[in-house]
Amino acid sequence: MGKKNIYWKGFEELNEQSEIVKNLENNEFVEKLPVGNSEGEKNHNRRDFLKYAGFSTAAAALVGCEGPVIKSVPYVVQPEQIIPGVANYYASTIYDGHDFASVLVKTREGRPIKIEPNKTATNARVQASVLSMYDSARLKNPMKLGIDTDWETIDADIISKLNKVSDNGGKIAILSSTIISPTTEKLISEFSAKYRNVKHIQMDAVSSHGMLEANLASFGVRALPTYHFDKADVIVGFDADFLGTWVSPTEFNQQYAVGRQVKDVKNPKISKHIQVESGMSLTGSNADNRILVKPSAMGEAIAYLYGKLVGGSASTKGLTDKARKALDKTATSLSVAKGKSLVVSGSNNPAEQMLVNGINNALGNYGSTIDFGSAYLNRAGSDEDVADLVAEMKSGSVDALIVMGTNPAYSHAAKTAFTEAMSKVATKISLAYAKDETTALCDFIAPVHHSLESWGDVQARRGIITMIQPTIQPLFDTRQKEVSLMLWAGSSSTDMYETMQSVWKNTAFPLQSKYASFSSFWNASLHDGGVIVGGGSTASYSGNASAAFRNISKSASSELEISFFEPVSIGNGQYSNNPWLQEMPDPVTRTSWGNYLAVPVSFDGHNKMIGLNGLEDGDMVELKVGGKTVTVPVIKQFGQMPGTVSLALGYGRTVSGPAGLNVGVDINDCITVNNGYAQYYNNSASLSAKV
Repeated sequence: MGKKNIYWKGFEELNEQSEIVKNLENNEFVEKLPVGNSEGEKNHNRRDFLKYAGFSTAAAALVGCEGPVIKSVPYVVQPEQIIPGVANYYASTIYDGHDFASVLVKTREGRPIKIEPNKTATNARVQASVLSMYDSARLKNPMKLGIDTDWETIDADIISKLNKVSDNGGKIAILSSTIISPTTEKLISEFSAKYRNVKHIQMDAVSSHGMLEANLASFGVRALPTYHFDKADVIVGFDADFLGTWVSPTEFNQQYAVGRQVKDVKNPKISKHIQVESGMSLTGSNADNRILVKPSAMGEAIAYLYGKLVGGSASTKGLTDKARKALDKTATSLSVAKGKSLVVSGSNNPAEQMLVNGINNALGNYGSTIDFGSAYLNRAGSDEDVADLVAEMKSGSVDALIVMGTNPAYSHAAKTAFTEAMSKVATKISLAYAKDETTALCDFIAPVHHSLESWGDVQARRGIITMIQPTIQPLFDTRQKEVSLMLWAGSSSTDMYETMQSVWKNTAFPLQSKYASFSSFWNASLHDGGVIVGGGSTASYSGNASAAFRNISKSASSELEISFFEPVSIGNGQYSNNPWLQEMPDPVTRTSWGNYLAVPVSFDGHNKMIGLNGLEDGDMVELKVGGKTVTVPVIKQFGQMPGTVSLALGYGRTVSGPAGLNVGVDINDCITVNNGYAQYYNNSASLSAKV
């Protein structure tokens, strides 16, 4: 095989389709952009394409390059810290309930224009958050029953209704994304004390419930430990895309790169990585070896490895002979690397995660490559708590619901049941940044600031608290969610800056000894972007993983299974209205602007790539999953296991800004719920003929 066949970038180049190869050599983009001028000529650039796609930004004349000429009046008294043309940087934090990053915000003339990392790395979502702030489709003012109103009106109505619920002994539920702000937690506690019968429930757009519950059972700690991929000689991942979306990929990427570098030329050595999965993930594409296992048999694969390393047995009918042999070799590699190995899993089944904990404990990885002392706190959602909330709403026992930073009417696995139950709640309040499927069901909408317009604090890991500080005046008539909670609770102060200082003075300041005065401590923390206050204690393993064998997922005998995954671009729909992220190609499939069904491929006798059922890239098929039928385009995917297909979450939004509206298909309601937890695959998939 010559070099021409070695360095191919896609099926077309491999199959030497000359016209496509010629176009690739001469043009970055093979197809012309689907936009034209008034005369029908297609001669626009990609910046124009994003505008035609329906996204515009607030204050466009200030940040764009095609706005009208504006005659500006110079400063009468120029602010000392602003020099025209010279950038200022502010240490802050980006956290919206999903992604976390300690950042430096680059500003010009008081407007943020770029995000830079502050000691830790950032990802595409964090970088694109600047554009989301200028989004003209974001919520601009309070709304009541779908009609614009003012804060005085909405506050009076909400306080009246909440007082009535409290006076009658009714229940108020707060449903939020994971809250990791010490100040916000305090304010929720004060709000709960004011109205007494208040329950706070947290949910994540993609659930980590299984890991959290398993760690609670094994260690007595409902948190995710810190993983040190740079200290591991052997890494085994069970459907955990830790380089793409799992837990903290920006940090794991840096660690992984360290372990994959050759440090001693005379004695070259790098970490060994084995990935067990059905579809090709970003992490799997970097692995030394991939073991193909159907989604429904992933629990059997974990149990099989547990049996080899610890003892015990479970059914392995879902595993191929090739997979068993590969897992045997994996067990041998892990045994040699005791104390310097790492096994992780993306399963949301608590029993399977308990087996993973047992494997890591038997290998001596806790205290070496895994540490609870600086545990991650950015995932706290509970599938069981959300299910209980749905049941309570359905029974009519919830009188008021406050939704903050989450969109269960779209992302929840049982969203139909959720929306039906939500209709039985008398008062529904949304504290949201943009319109979504959940705000559309609420009576009151109290729009919130963007992170770059806010004060706040974040404790994403034990021992480290970072700050959020505003880098621009609020662009619209919005308000921080914390201020709304303070107002509705009747707090004496509604100043978030002063409230933060009060919380830090009583919590973070006593945990350090470097600064004698609080003002010095506060100013230094504000300058650096955060403070280290010391981690927690290391947890001890006391789990009985062998009891989990009977609760692992059972392999199916269906002809076709489908797995659902979170794309690195838009998450589970949280960032779907950001055209930068919609435009960003998926690192594996290189597709954008929608989700594509990844189907397995095979070779014919002439070395030609053939997709499942003869499908080709771009073919439209009818996909039936769990009683739902969607029409979706196909892409042939190397590394996709025969008998399986994969499809990204996060698309098919029905209430969104123009860039995210009706792009791709929504598949969230095909996520099954098994024993109270969301299961991100379905074994009842089928494909019909081409459409």
